[in-house]
Amino acid sequence: MTDLAPLRRALLSVSDKTGLVDLGHALAKRDVELLSTGGSAKTLRDAGLDVKDVAEVTGFPEMMDGRVKTLHPMVHGGLLALRDNDDHRASMDEHGIGPIDLLVVNLYPFEETVAKGADYDTCIENIDIGGPAMIRAAAKNHAFVNVVVDVQDYEALLAELDTHDGQTTYAFRQRLALNAYARTGAYDAAVSGWMAGALNETAPRRRAVAGQLAQTLRYGENPHQSAAFYTDGSARPGVATAQQVQGKELSYNNINDTDAAFELVSEFAPVDGPACAIIKHANPCGVARAGTLKEAYTRAFDCDRTSAFGGIIALNQPLDGATAEEIAGIFTEVVIAPGAEDDARAVFAAKKNLRLLTTDGLADPAQAALMLKQVSGGYLVQDKDSGQVSADDLKVVTKRAPSDQEMADMLFAWKVAKHVKSNAIVYVKDGATVGVGAGQMSRVDSCRIAARKSQDMAAELGLATPLTQGSVVASDAFFPFPDGLLTAAEAGATAVIQPGGSMRDDEVIAAADEAGLAMVLTGMRHFRH
Repeated sequence: MTDLAPLRRALLSVSDKTGLVDLGHALAKRDVELLSTGGSAKTLRDAGLDVKDVAEVTGFPEMMDGRVKTLHPMVHGGLLALRDNDDHRASMDEHGIGPIDLLVVNLYPFEETVAKGADYDTCIENIDIGGPAMIRAAAKNHAFVNVVVDVQDYEALLAELDTHDGQTTYAFRQRLALNAYARTGAYDAAVSGWMAGALNETAPRRRAVAGQLAQTLRYGENPHQSAAFYTDGSARPGVATAQQVQGKELSYNNINDTDAAFELVSEFAPVDGPACAIIKHANPCGVARAGTLKEAYTRAFDCDRTSAFGGIIALNQPLDGATAEEIAGIFTEVVIAPGAEDDARAVFAAKKNLRLLTTDGLADPAQAALMLKQVSGGYLVQDKDSGQVSADDLKVVTKRAPSDQEMADMLFAWKVAKHVKSNAIVYVKDGATVGVGAGQMSRVDSCRIAARKSQDMAAELGLATPLTQGSVVASDAFFPFPDGLLTAAEAGATAVIQPGGSMRDDEVIAAADEAGLAMVLTGMRHFRH
């Protein structure tokens, strides 16, 4: 094997015809013989290029609706033959097999077909067989063969040929082979993942996952950690599919926190009024609904102004100028919303480091998805927490039933608690969080921290009493003892929403009755680790 390999014969067979004609002309000018199939051959011929059909090379016509066309020794022998192996060269000469130095293939649009909601049989028909087989053959033989699977690599290939007088280097072919195997791996992952879903197989024997590089990040959670951002090809509105209108490049922590913020605010449908969520280190530090977006932001901000500094803001309606003016008053890392009006963009234009992201809508909080978490030696896989409860799902277990306002606030608090790291405690009053306790090892400590934050904010806002007075409280999991519930009552909470299910539920309910609290059970918990 020599480092430089000449390119004299190419097979082009692509589903996505973008750039195909320009590539064909560029190769023809370099005296490269062109082989092709079906629609690719027609496209090249229509552009005036001289193309030989693969069927002419194999001696077999395309058959079975195109299912069989390249699966033939005349093709795979040309891709797999070792040019410096005497036995291989003898076999090529004996059977009239010509070497193929370049394979350009992109695969049937299986992922796109699934994304469009096609039926089972249509998805099956869009599984490419010949393409992956050729790609893997060419990639294995990258000592001599170039394999291109992405349109964006066409220019790099031509530049390489120009640099090396119609030849390519081994290092270049190695990189192409890496991309090729990653593409077939991702393709197979998409097929197997789709089929597991189609067969309702929640725990298949093997789980394959794949992603496409969206961004190489400056670093990870800390500067000494390298990082990158990959997308999974889904169309879910959020940080992966958003348009960045302005601002610095997103960091690892920005992306993580923006995802948390947008998933939380998506719990609140725009039809129910404007809502705002402010996130810091993946935890909510303020969430509110109000009559206007500006008011929703202000009320969310007033839950914890200290933590909101340098935070992430997510809105459930397009950003308007008045809200943008209010947000611009403090340092904010990212704002994400389903759209932004021109006057809002003009306000933010003066803050060049502020990242503004816009989406095509909100995420569906009830949509099924898989969540993966890496542990040493493997992965944990679970369904996304899409659990929802309504007033009809709640069980009143205390002597006093909640008022209508308490019920509305409890349902609001429950949606927020789902997005707070466990142990989670959320105080809410009149459609706004007034205290959040997150990530404590003891639930009673989360109750105390949330209440203390409310006291601190009352002092900052010049209020006579903390906003937890007359609030409701949500707990993401049951109260194992009455102490946490009584701490919430001491902070001024009048009603409690929690899953129930503790061995001491009766003690907790009795404590609630003695304190005059109303309490409802959801029968569902929202642990978030």
